[in-house]
Amino acid sequence: MPRWKALPDELDPQVREFASQLRRLVDRSGLSVAAVADRTGYSRTSWERYLGGRLLAPKAAVLALAEATGSPPAHLVTMWELAERAWSRSEQRHDRTPESAGAERARVAAGGPGPARPVGSSADAGPADRRPPRGPEAPHGPGRHRRRIVMFLAGVTGALLVITSAVLLTDLGGSDDGPRAKPSPSHSASAPVLPAGVKCVAASCTGQDPELMGCTDKLVQTVGSAKVGASVVEVRYSRTCGAAWARLKQVVPGDRVEIGAPAAAGYQVVADAYRDTYTKMLAVQGPAAARACATLKSGKSGCAAGRAGPGPSAAATGGRPGGSGTTTTGQ
Repeated sequence: MPRWKALPDELDPQVREFASQLRRLVDRSGLSVAAVADRTGYSRTSWERYLGGRLLAPKAAVLALAEATGSPPAHLVTMWELAERAWSRSEQRHDRTPESAGAERARVAAGGPGPARPVGSSADAGPADRRPPRGPEAPHGPGRHRRRIVMFLAGVTGALLVITSAVLLTDLGGSDDGPRAKPSPSHSASAPVLPAGVKCVAASCTGQDPELMGCTDKLVQTVGSAKVGASVVEVRYSRTCGAAWARLKQVVPGDRVEIGAPAAAGYQVVADAYRDTYTKMLAVQGPAAARACATLKSGKSGCAAGRAGPGPSAAATGGRPGGSGTTTTGQ
């Protein structure tokens, strides 16, 4: 029976209970994590993350675990839905990771520097604000009146210096007679806002696992498929992630599936078990740019092309996706 590590303290109670339930199913089944990975089609690394509370298991993995352990899936799916909503709420509330938040708390407790103080006008930082603490009240007289006038004039002078500096810096950008350089857009203004759980988009998805990057479930659709012998090859596409991958169903060990696009290096995977297998992702301009091909151990081969809109599935044809392809280990 596996000896589990303690779940992270920052986990939402519903996520914690769901992860604990997954552990109980594995314990009752008597399976090792490696055996669970073999029976469900998800890698051992993925299951270690799911069972350790570091990553929320996808719904397909939960159903596969229920089947592998002989457990009723209905209650487990209900727990997953509650945990999934709690996980999404937690990600929306916290922009920082628990590790970075913990590091900042430790830094503040140790007397480290606090947040930067906002900068105001120079009158806020002028000589009038840097005067020494007041001593015993001096009697009123012309000397005290003169000091007040000097301090007031010093503050006004500081403010005028800041205003003058701002005007000079603005004028350095160019004269009124010539064009001024346009400010470059900030990264935060151009960066897309991704749904909760999605960890990549477009080029950053290339070479990544679609399950681990959150590009599956409701964010993916099959945009092309073809029958190849007893197997089915599919083009899977996520518009949110801007990437496609190939999936081969009803496989036998030794079957190969590959995803590719014009003028792009593709990815392929060789099945090592009797379960559906899929490739890593490839960033594409649209579903019509993707092409999935399968070569079975029996020698039969065929391809499916992605399509931009609804329509009949692509027929199996000979050929390979564009690109040289890189062999990867399938899950």
